[in-house]
This record gives sequence, structure tokens and C-alpha cells, in this order.
Amino acid sequence: MFFINWQITLECVLIASAFACFLSLTAFKTLGILQGFGYKNAKLFGWAGRKSNLTQARFSLLALASALASAVISLCFGFAGGHWAAVIGLAAYLIFFVLYLAAESGRSIKNSATLTPRFKRLFITLWFVFAVLVYFAATLLNFGEHVWNANLFSTLKYCILSIFPLSIIPIVCLANLITLIWEAPINKSYVKKAKNKLAQSNVIKVGITGSYGKTSAKNVLAAMLSKKYKVLSTPSSFNTPLGIAKTVNGKNLNEYDVFIAEMGARHRGDIAELCQICPPDYSLITGICPQHLESFKTIENVVAAKGEIIAGTKNVCFIAGDCFGYFKDESGQKVECDCVSDVKADCTGTEFTLNLGGESKRVKTKLLGAHNACNIGICAQAAFEMGVDLQAIALAAEELEFTEHRLQLIQSNGVNILDDGYNSNVVGAKAALNVLRLFGGKKIAVTPGLVELGILEESENAALGKELAGLDYVILVGETLVTAVKNGYTQAGGDLEKISVVPTLAAAQDVLKNVIEKGDAVLFLNDLPEIYN
Repeated sequence: MFFINWQITLECVLIASAFACFLSLTAFKTLGILQGFGYKNAKLFGWAGRKSNLTQARFSLLALASALASAVISLCFGFAGGHWAAVIGLAAYLIFFVLYLAAESGRSIKNSATLTPRFKRLFITLWFVFAVLVYFAATLLNFGEHVWNANLFSTLKYCILSIFPLSIIPIVCLANLITLIWEAPINKSYVKKAKNKLAQSNVIKVGITGSYGKTSAKNVLAAMLSKKYKVLSTPSSFNTPLGIAKTVNGKNLNEYDVFIAEMGARHRGDIAELCQICPPDYSLITGICPQHLESFKTIENVVAAKGEIIAGTKNVCFIAGDCFGYFKDESGQKVECDCVSDVKADCTGTEFTLNLGGESKRVKTKLLGAHNACNIGICAQAAFEMGVDLQAIALAAEELEFTEHRLQLIQSNGVNILDDGYNSNVVGAKAALNVLRLFGGKKIAVTPGLVELGILEESENAALGKELAGLDYVILVGETLVTAVKNGYTQAGGDLEKISVVPTLAAAQDVLKNVIEKGDAVLFLNDLPEIYN
């Protein structure tokens, strides 16, 4: 059939190419979700199956609207002949794909896709998969027209192509499986190269893990150690095998004395794997809370996963005092950090006494919140153990700058903006709200709720809602988590006239314009990743 008519073959190629472009663009955010899940198909299907997830419903609406419009247009142009009426009916797909993409561009809060080489390879692979599938579908439909010679079938045949928007998620997973043919060996080789490079280097290795505070602690410790050593650390939130490998392979380790690796986990065994790649001489555990329960399932699994760093550490593991009890029975050398006392926090920063080596030093940092004093303390104790003196540690603490999106204070037009966009844990959320209440003027919170809490998601978001009660205004953003937050808010006696629910961050900013004035403070708590919108 492919060669019965070269015009039909060309027509099928053009249809396949056009559909592949539109379908790939439509699937772009889904690819970003998959990337956020570490390219794990099972997690993508789990996300798609959430009862509050509207992604598949949107794809279904696109398919239905396209099919109906295509049928109507094709029938209206029936006078042109069945085949050409079907071709003209394809205009419906063009119209609705464009409308869909335009609507989607304004819906998301944060585009989670990062255009890495792997993402680009997956996108190209997806395009080819769509192109091949649509080509064969169009060819079979034309073959059916040739065999049956039925005018109605000929006119409406391309309406059947509406099945492809319905199949975006499984086809994305198929493309992802295909890419594993080359991605798996590429990744394995890349990580092995970094592991060998670290093993052959004399650099002192430090691992940092915890349910929260990892990136902040990494930055604090790097600042303290930099007073004595040349320090390399993983950038941003690079805390996976590939994230560590990218940092190590991109640098000459002979130029550094210390390498600090942030270590993240979503399953038991993840930290142990990272410790095999980068065996830490020293390590830190910043805190434990029910974060990532969607993958961990229980707090016991969280503790077990984070505790793997103790067994993997050659010298000492420094553990935040409020979570030391979780690990007191773990084998390995560990220290409970309690070197901070007399903490005082206000809207200008945090002041505390640092006690190390029998000496004390009063320290003032611009970082906000009493919790930051504790975070600084665990880093100070580690730095002191590694040979940095108290005076240098205190100076580093006083020079600390805000970590981006982690209770970062931004002052704009007389308004105090607290950017806590990367905060999505229950402990950090409470700490951020405590900081908000330190400011004068109206106190406003903007949040989509907390994520990755598994079976605790509803209860913890309701608890967050209770914490929001009493603020001057609350703006809830998104479609999935805000109901539980609002329920908790009303149960705690929150004023319904002081709360708004909007679909996007852009809409939240429109509401803010009407309620905010000079001297007010607004907290952006957890700018929602697209995988939860």
C-alpha cells in the first residue's frame, strides 16, 4: 500500500511530520514531569493516575474537540470528494493544537523542564516515535479507504487520528524506554568516571543529607571552609549520582582541598549509592521530617535512607540535635550538634552564641529565622572539626548571603518579599511563617501547599492551613492541594474574606496588586513544581 500512490505516501509523511511536531510540543510539560521524576516511567504513571491530576482530562478534551471539529469540517466539505474532505478536516487539529498550546503556556506556575542533553535526546526520540506511529496510522486509514471504497469512511477517516492526544503519556513512556538503549550506558560510564576521579584524588570529601536544609547547609559549610581551604561543592540542588558526576567531571580536583556533595534520596539505598561514588570523610544530617513520603512511604524509611550516610562516612557524621535521637543506635562515629545557644531572631537577621572548643562567640547573620542558627551551628561544628578556628567560622557566618529561593529577603518598592520558593517541607513551612510574622505591616502568604507527603499530604496541608490562619491575607495557588489547605484554614477560624484561590502564580500576583502596600511583607512559600499542578 505504501507505494500504490506516491501522492498518498507524501500526504502521509506530511501528516506524520505535522502531527509529530504538535504532539511533541503538547507533551513537552509531560516530558518535564518525567525529568523531574528521574526519567522513571512508573512514577510518571503514578503521577498521571492521581485523582486530582487533570492532565489526562486535558488531553482527552483536546482529542474530543479535534475529532468532532474534524468530522464537522470534513462533512461540510463532502462536495469536494471523500478524500479531499478528510484532508480539509485536518485543519481542526491545527486549530485545536494551537489553542491548547496557547492555553497551556499561561497555566503553569513553573516550567519544570530543564533542557539538558538527555532531555533534548528524549524530545527528538519522542518526535520520531510520534511520526512513525502517525505515518502508519494514516497509511492504514488510506489503505482502508482503498479496500472498502466507502464514501463516509473516506470522509471521516482522519478523525481517528484523535487517538494520539489520548495516548501521549504511554507514548512518552515508550520513547523513554527506547532512549534507555543508549542513555543507560552513557550515564553508567559518566558516573564511573567521576567515582574513579574522586578515588584518585586527595580531596577531602564531605556529604550532606537530610529531609530539608541540605542546600543551605552546603552553602554555609562551603563559606566556612573557604576561610582555610579551596572548596568545590555541587551547584544548586545537584544531589543525584549524575549531579555529583557532572560537578566532578567538569573540574580539576587537584585545584581543590575539599569537595562538598549534597546527597538526596527518594528511596532506601539512594544515599548508600552516593556514598559509593563519593565516600565522605565527614558528613552532616541536617534534619528529618515526613518529606518525600510519596516515594519513601514511611518515616522509618526516611530515617533508614538518611542514616546510610553514617555507615558510609570514614570519620565523623554531624547530626542536628533535634533529629539525633533517630540515629543514636546507628553504628559509626557520630556527633550531636548543640553548639548554638541564646538565639534571637527578628526581621533584620538572627543573633546567637556559638560555643566551640571551650570558647564562645556572639554571632549576627542576615539569614532569617531561629532555624538558620541551628543550621549554621551544625556546619560550624563540622568546620571546626576540620581545622577552621572559631574566629574564622564566626566571620564566615556574619558574611553569609541569602541562598536563592530559601527564605531570601528581597526588598522592592517598600515591600518585603520572602522568597521561599524551594521550601516544600512541613518543618521549613512553619519556620518560614514564623519569620513572616517578625515583619511589620500586613503579612501575606502565597502558597500552593506542600508536596510529596504521600498519605500525609491531606493532613499536613490542613495543618499548614491552620498555621496560615491569622495572617492578613492568604493566596492559595493551583488545582490539587489547596482544598486541604483551605479546609485547615477555615477550621482554625481563618477569615474567608482574607483568602483567595487562584489557578496560577501570575493570577496570584494580580491579586497581590490589590492588597499589598508599602511596609507589608509577602511570603512565597513553595513555588509549586509542575509535577503537582
